[in-house]
Amino acid sequence: MNKAKSFFQLGTRCACASRGSALLKGTFVVGTLLAASGIAQAQVAAPADGSLTMNGVTLYGIVDIGLQYESHGAPFNDYFPAGSADVVQKNSNSSQTGATPSNLSQSRVGLQGIEPLVGDWSGVFKIETYFNPQSGEISDALKSLVQNNGRSAATQTTNLDSSIAGQAFQQSFVGLASPTFGSITFGRQNTLLADGIAKYDAQGASQAFSLIGLSGTTAGGGDTEDRRLSSSLKYVSLFSGVHIGAEYKFNGNSGSANTAEQFQVGYEFAGLSIDAYYSQVKDAIAAAALSAAQVAELPGLGFSVDNSLAATVSDNKTFSVMGSYLFAPNMPKLFAGYEHISFSNPDTPIEAGFDDIGGYKLAFVNNAAFPTNKTLQVFWAGVKYGVTPKFDLLGAYYGYKQNSYGIGANAGCSTNKAGTCSGTENAVSFLADYRWTKRFDTYAGLMWTQVKDGLANGFDFNTSTVDPTIGVRWRF
Repeated sequence: MNKAKSFFQLGTRCACASRGSALLKGTFVVGTLLAASGIAQAQVAAPADGSLTMNGVTLYGIVDIGLQYESHGAPFNDYFPAGSADVVQKNSNSSQTGATPSNLSQSRVGLQGIEPLVGDWSGVFKIETYFNPQSGEISDALKSLVQNNGRSAATQTTNLDSSIAGQAFQQSFVGLASPTFGSITFGRQNTLLADGIAKYDAQGASQAFSLIGLSGTTAGGGDTEDRRLSSSLKYVSLFSGVHIGAEYKFNGNSGSANTAEQFQVGYEFAGLSIDAYYSQVKDAIAAAALSAAQVAELPGLGFSVDNSLAATVSDNKTFSVMGSYLFAPNMPKLFAGYEHISFSNPDTPIEAGFDDIGGYKLAFVNNAAFPTNKTLQVFWAGVKYGVTPKFDLLGAYYGYKQNSYGIGANAGCSTNKAGTCSGTENAVSFLADYRWTKRFDTYAGLMWTQVKDGLANGFDFNTSTVDPTIGVRWRF
């Protein structure tokens, strides 16, 4: 969050220095609020000297690319935002080596601005586009799914669901901000949970080194497509160390049939920061590539294989607590979090033909995947240590624990015979990051993941993988 804060402080100073020190003091606080509200997440690099700011509008960006080896994976995909799966998947059938994008931070380019209005109120906006630097393509996870329609697991490339679906702008919102009253923004923007993950994950929600950074399950309150919400109204404030946040997604926009709501309350004092979250999402969508049998049915249903997908729909409720503690300057900083997600069949089913995010069609929809409620518990802990002002060492552990939610012969099962059986996933990661300058750094690290029992259902090739990665990142 400090990088995001310095971005707005320095950027505003460049644009508005002639308006007086009182105004600058106010914009410092506004910058903090905007960082908390997602206008600049912790993992988003920010210009440190305001050189690309003019009249309150700043051009910013990040290019992150590296080289990765997967002990067990599928061929890399030029559209999936992370390039590789980074964690073990059902199609992880062989070792892979190649260039991977956005390992430490999502590559992007954007504009954001702040304009003083009246009193201590300012107008704010943000638009940003995600891209894959190794291919030059706009990031589009749902296209990676479509590319694998009808393919067997052994012949698939990397494909996973995401909120990043080829939209021109991954975030695009406008609003008002005040150091006294907080910030309120409207448009497509991160959830409060996503902001929390970026803040309280030791690995900064990176895709190559964080299970909860690569997978949007945690940040989306159950499904990754809800990591960012279109048509959402978001309020964030910071009063005397107390954090308050609320976000509401209105009904009827493409990508979700009904509504979503999130709330946040937290506190920070000295080196301690802690936040609690509640989230409810109606008709959450988990998209997947079509099977060969489903592809064969498409002509009779009137859908095209080029933009059709399958989906599981659920109503999700989430409770989460996250925190961090810094012992003292130049000492390690600790991070930890816990999230409890409940999945149930939707109160309002979605019909086949529904328009998902990115303009993709849901040709096959499962509204009855949860005969009893599925519960997923997510927990993590990590540490970040600044060995020198330029060199950081980071380590983290992540875990998933799923209950048994099947019925009949699968009731209470704890093996891999069905996806409804109880199961676990574990991940451990390490990272070394050296900043040569304020804009350029190099990094090296690895992540190991393993699935067991119900979460290993359908993993016919491998149930674990280790993915060492090296790379470079340029921020402006």
